[in-house]
Amino acid sequence: MPVLIGHEIRDAIARGEIGIDPLDDSQIGPGSIDLTLGNDFRIFRKETGVCHVHNESDFADVTEAVTVADGSFITIAPCEMILGITRERITLAETMAGWLEGRSRFARFGLAVHVTAGFMQPGISNQQVLEIVNLGHKTLALYPGTRICQFVFERCIGSAKYEGRFADQAKP
Repeated sequence: MPVLIGHEIRDAIARGEIGIDPLDDSQIGPGSIDLTLGNDFRIFRKETGVCHVHNESDFADVTEAVTVADGSFITIAPCEMILGITRERITLAETMAGWLEGRSRFARFGLAVHVTAGFMQPGISNQQVLEIVNLGHKTLALYPGTRICQFVFERCIGSAKYEGRFADQAKP
């Protein structure tokens, strides 16, 4: 599937195939759109024991919600994982899909912004949850509003619409 480049992204937005809210034109790059870190996070409880992972598992059972004010930060220790969310809501036509990727400027600090499940289904309309891991050796401070990741758009052959468990997510 072809990747959309900057002017194609702008054209797709103008045609209503891509919706990003909010969006500043400076976020549109040569082959992606930068997305910013939101204020809501889920941090994992510091508990010992076994976490059973199966089809009925719920990440909310092992995490707690935290909100960070603008201008403040949340820390992530080495080898720690937290969940965050983008400020932007992405809405895609049923003929568009995409990939959520980290940014190399932050990867150089050991920050992995989206560990798995980077593919975004056709027809989504939600904010993107970020599976953030510190692979480095120093504690990192993350600030809401930082352009933390990028979204790469692809055209689909045919059309489909995602209607799964996270169809309307607005919190991590």
